[in-house]
Amino acid sequence: MIAQQQFTYKNLFVLLGLFFALTLQAQSKKQKALEEKRQQYKKELKQLNALLFQGKQEQKSVLVNVENLNYKVTVRQNLIGITNQQANLLTKEINANQKQISKHRDKLKLLKEAYAEMLVKSYKNKSEQSKVMFLLSSSNFQQAYKRLQYIKQYAEHQKQQSEAIKAETLELQKLNTSLLAQKKDKQKLINENRLAKTKLETELKAQEDLEAAIKKNLKKHLASIRQTQQEIDKLDKEIEKIIRAAMLSSNKKAGKSATSKTFALTPEQKKLASNFIANKGKLPWPVKEGAVKVRYGTRPSPIDRTVKIKSNGVRIATNKDETVRAVFDGVVHTIMTPKNGNMVVMIQHGNYFSVYKNMSKIYVKKGDRVSTKEDIGKVLMSKSTKESILGFYIYKNGKPQNPAQWVFKL
Repeated sequence: MIAQQQFTYKNLFVLLGLFFALTLQAQSKKQKALEEKRQQYKKELKQLNALLFQGKQEQKSVLVNVENLNYKVTVRQNLIGITNQQANLLTKEINANQKQISKHRDKLKLLKEAYAEMLVKSYKNKSEQSKVMFLLSSSNFQQAYKRLQYIKQYAEHQKQQSEAIKAETLELQKLNTSLLAQKKDKQKLINENRLAKTKLETELKAQEDLEAAIKKNLKKHLASIRQTQQEIDKLDKEIEKIIRAAMLSSNKKAGKSATSKTFALTPEQKKLASNFIANKGKLPWPVKEGAVKVRYGTRPSPIDRTVKIKSNGVRIATNKDETVRAVFDGVVHTIMTPKNGNMVVMIQHGNYFSVYKNMSKIYVKKGDRVSTKEDIGKVLMSKSTKESILGFYIYKNGKPQNPAQWVFKL
């Protein structure tokens, strides 16, 4: 009976313990993922301050300042949101931990009461003589054997109860230590968020001031945005024209239709393209240090939401004279030098192209084979904005791709 009851309780506690452990493990994984995101946003803010907010902001145009500040506000809001999620998850973990502590305390109380009861019984029957008499008073050998087994089982149960009390005491101490650490972590997150919200309020006020300044001469600023977009679109069309010409040439050499929408690849190019695809999401950044100022896609202008800004790639803010590097093995297909002097390098990876815009120096020439992370030039610093911005694009068969899906943590 004792053994059966012990087995039932033991299995119940094991199942409860396993459920709690799995819950904690799932929460721990989620907490780890949130912490990684939070650290990423903190790193991004640090980079933004270093790359976009050094020196006197009045030297930059109002448009550049509002664009930079909008970006910073967005990252700051993301950081606050992630920190709130972490604090909320910690609150759930703390509550779950407190429930577990209460359960362990109740269990420990029952174990101690049962153990105390056994000690009293043991004291009353502690002499060896009483055990011998208990055995000798058996009516037959079978009964004596059963009584001997009972005495052994009772002693073993008493020992297990003692060990269970020790284990529960240790588990309780461990949970209490964990609870204190969780509360400390939560308070740290709350303090960090309080500071982040104060900084956000200052940035939002600066944002309002800039927007007010823009409204005074809105037509001029909108004209500037449209002109910049037209220049970008013109260069993008030229890049796509070059890729289409390369596609046409490849199909002509292979004796295929000129209307084909894909490249006719040599075995070597097929292998290169296959390796490029295999590294999707793992490609290195085209610069060692930077922050993505403009992402892929179409979005409203920060000063007038009716005006759309289109980007076929990403614009990465980086350090002055930052070195540009190839994101993968390939062949330099084209080097462009537009009238404004912002040089462009196009590297072919089979039916894929990586494009690097806004460069001041170029270390490679057409036809060169380059390897992953090989230096290909330097980023140009704008005389008007005082910023070093690299335009980075990826094309597949002449169609722009989202670089964030290809480059690691872009």
